[in-house]
Amino acid sequence: MWLECTEKKLDLTKPVVMGIVNLTPDSFSGDGLFQNIDLALAQSRNMVQEGAVILDLGAESTRPGAQSLTDQQEIDRLMPVLERVLVECDAVVSVDTRKPAVIQAALQAGAHMINSVDALTMPGAVEAVAHSKAAICLMHMRGEPSTMQQGDIVYDDVVEEIKAYLQQRIGTCEQAGIAKARIVVDPGFGFGKTHQHNCMLLKGLRAFTAFDCPVLFGCSRKSTLGHLTGRQVDQRVYAGVAGTMLACYHGATIIRTHDVAATMDAMAVYKAVMR
Repeated sequence: MWLECTEKKLDLTKPVVMGIVNLTPDSFSGDGLFQNIDLALAQSRNMVQEGAVILDLGAESTRPGAQSLTDQQEIDRLMPVLERVLVECDAVVSVDTRKPAVIQAALQAGAHMINSVDALTMPGAVEAVAHSKAAICLMHMRGEPSTMQQGDIVYDDVVEEIKAYLQQRIGTCEQAGIAKARIVVDPGFGFGKTHQHNCMLLKGLRAFTAFDCPVLFGCSRKSTLGHLTGRQVDQRVYAGVAGTMLACYHGATIIRTHDVAATMDAMAVYKAVMR
């Protein structure tokens, strides 16, 4: 399986790692690099050196309870780092954003991929991607980041409901001219789900391979891992690696993580055994 990302083609016949580069002051994982371009570049280079083939730059927090930025605030945070990373790092460069104006600015700068936590549901977002050749990750999220974990979180069948939602979003993208060869799906571990829902999603992840699109999975440092292990956010590397290996076994081909080196070591064992 290959993913088309503007002028790049990404080989996904084996799982690959996407390294998380947070440019926010309020990252849930405590790794935000707000207004520190040199540190963000150093982290990006280090992740590529450790084995990441995708870098995912995010300038707006999507943690539970996070408040939205204006378009210009997000662009101002993102662009100085994005422009340097595109020149200085040999990787597919993804931008984690929902906003059409930010998508347009990122793609004009040369970003290879957009990682959309709301599956391009904002007005104009689908069109912004369709007018490019960039890849797009469509993720499921219940509600908004500020409210997604509030109230009763109920699904009759979490896997089937999210599968149906992503199928609809894929159809919308294809109708707009976005070829399936550019589309990735992500069931959204931790985004408007209970701990039990997250475990059910991981166990049922293979259902999402039916789309014939790459499946992205990210559980790195998330609260469900803390719930299961009792560990604080900076002590969840081992749990994250365990979740990653289960995700690969169940069909994920892109693993989004803060902890690239540990994930690459585990993946080397996985690939050797599965080969």
